[in-house]
Amino acid sequence: MAETKITGQGTADFDWDALALDGYNQVERAELSDKYEATLSSINEKEVIEGTVVVLTKREAVINVGYKSEGVIPVSEFRYNPDLKVGDVVDVYVECQEDKFGQLIISHRTARMHKAWIRVNEVLRTGEVITGFVKCRTKGGLIVDVFGLEAFLPGSQIDVKPIRDYDVYVGKNMEFKVVKINQEFRNVVVSHKALIEAELEEQKKHIISGLEKGQVLEGIVKNITSYGVFIDLGGVDGLIHITDLSWGRVTHPEEIVELDQKLNVVILDFDDDKKRIALGLKQLQPHPWDALDGNLQVGDKVTGKVVVLADYGAFIEIAPGVEGLIHVSEMSWSQHLRSAQDFMKVGDSVEALILTLDREERKMSLGIKQMMPDPWDAIEAKFAVGSKHKAKVRNFTNFGVFVELEEGVDGLIHISDLSWQKKIKHPSEFCKVGDEMEVVVLEIDRENRRISLGHKQLEENPWDVFETIFGEGSVHQGTIVETKDKSGIVALPYGVEGLCPAKHLRKEDGTNAKVEDTLDFKVIEFNKDAKKIVVSHTRTFEEGEDKIPSKSGSGAKKSGAPAGGGGSSTSQAVKAINQNTEKSTLGDLDALSALKDKMKEEEGK
Repeated sequence: MAETKITGQGTADFDWDALALDGYNQVERAELSDKYEATLSSINEKEVIEGTVVVLTKREAVINVGYKSEGVIPVSEFRYNPDLKVGDVVDVYVECQEDKFGQLIISHRTARMHKAWIRVNEVLRTGEVITGFVKCRTKGGLIVDVFGLEAFLPGSQIDVKPIRDYDVYVGKNMEFKVVKINQEFRNVVVSHKALIEAELEEQKKHIISGLEKGQVLEGIVKNITSYGVFIDLGGVDGLIHITDLSWGRVTHPEEIVELDQKLNVVILDFDDDKKRIALGLKQLQPHPWDALDGNLQVGDKVTGKVVVLADYGAFIEIAPGVEGLIHVSEMSWSQHLRSAQDFMKVGDSVEALILTLDREERKMSLGIKQMMPDPWDAIEAKFAVGSKHKAKVRNFTNFGVFVELEEGVDGLIHISDLSWQKKIKHPSEFCKVGDEMEVVVLEIDRENRRISLGHKQLEENPWDVFETIFGEGSVHQGTIVETKDKSGIVALPYGVEGLCPAKHLRKEDGTNAKVEDTLDFKVIEFNKDAKKIVVSHTRTFEEGEDKIPSKSGSGAKKSGAPAGGGGSSTSQAVKAINQNTEKSTLGDLDALSALKDKMKEEEGK
């Protein structure tokens, strides 16, 4: 080798090629570099390539990708493949061709994720069946490893039947179909149920094609709801509606069946298009009405349990599947509106009488009031005409008051029979609902179940006495209490009111009498039937004091007696009673009777 002479020149002029120890000059070295570069693979960052495992330790795997340097990947990224060995070809993702240390950076996990995402989208498009590993349970379902991606398997997509224990699937490989992908969040949803349904669909077609109404099949209780029971018939489901479980009333299907129970069921109906099958369980048992005692007839007594209550009545079960209705009108002899809840409750044991029985229509009506004596059977004996009783006011009408004498016996007091003297426009002015009042029986109509009652008949008619006191021409002191249509309403003795027409209000001095004036009034009209008394103040002075006939004088004329001294004494008696009883009421019949007797005695003299 030629000797190299080193001078004191600067490094800029130094011939480095002359210093090379490999024996190659610059041109030769460039040729060799090009040849070496040609032996290396061309790789790009952010792409997936294949590499070979050349070294495998407990921590790392060295991967040769044909580049000028190897890549190192943690063994943990190959945890899914415990059989990894030197020489295996694996996918890697080039993250960086050369870091600051000149090292190639690659990742097997990212490569799997990248390829898995491409693969899973392709599977969704083609509908291909794939295999995944169930990693763990999560809320609402399971997490499944598919191509290295974590996919979600909802609980409803595990099987066609409800799954109560998800943990039995953890750690197992299962087949799936990709059913949904969220590209934005990179979420994948898979289904195992979809595979089963595809198989079942074929089975359903085969099973339904062989179904016939009335056919009896064996099935397993798959699900229980409030409205019925779903039965697995071996690949196809049918529904037993709650009304077809038993001939008796069923509150909830759980009273009859339980999950996974094997049952024989009968096909009631099916729909080829919608794949719906209606099943029955009770139809395999004879109808209870067919087994009902043939000797049972109208008028017989039966005992049963209240199963349903409604406002209009109660349903009584006298045998499983055999019910009768007791209408609310057949629960009591009373005619008052009430609901069935007032007489009984669900679960009560009731004895009733059969009122109607229709075996063909399977209907029965019952009654419980018939178990008690009808109060109208002995109505005349208990409530004889003229007898007095206490009754409770039930309700009003414009024409009277309805009262209850006892349970099932109501009567009417006509408005005209409430009071002798008080003019009543509506019964509510006289009494109120719930009041207890005394009545007298006036008339009984047993055929139509009607009783006419009276209240005023408990007292003597005061107008019989008033007729003798307030005879036409008699004079009485009275007070004007109000004016009505220019006429005056005059308060007379014994609480009687008289009407004084406007022209008869004129006083002797020419002025008209006004309210609160107390004056003498002459009776110019007395009408007992209309309970009307017309009086006049003007007549008391127009005819003269000596010509004013007294009440007894009027009565004397009618009886043919002279209007002499007897009339004078009677007039004095009337005035005396007027003074003592100005504040009396119409109930003071004893005083009126005494006055009537005295007047008769005077007339006799």
